[in-house]
Amino acid sequence: MTGKLYVARSTAIAARSLGDETMVMSATDSTLFTLNEVATVIWKAADGLTPLEEIVANKICMEYDVAPEAAMKDAEDLVAKLAQHGLLLLSEQPIPRAKVVAA
Repeated sequence: MTGKLYVARSTAIAARSLGDETMVMSATDSTLFTLNEVATVIWKAADGLTPLEEIVANKICMEYDVAPEAAMKDAEDLVAKLAQHGLLLLSEQPIPRAKVVAA
């Protein structure tokens, strides 16, 4: 992926944290997702203003023993999948706060 990628939680979801995991349901098709501990870190940090690479570097790589390149690839795969289901918004520009749901 080239350039910065910004991620934000969609407003068309329902989410609940359960320990280190997060359950997310799409309001459009009622699909339910269980995010593991690392995916939950990305989910909570998806504020629309912080680039994904910063989330990976400052949250994932600092807390977990993972190489930055591997963590970034996994994060890009995750956010792309969640965006396909309408759970995340992706943009090459910061996403205005009006479109972001609180954690």
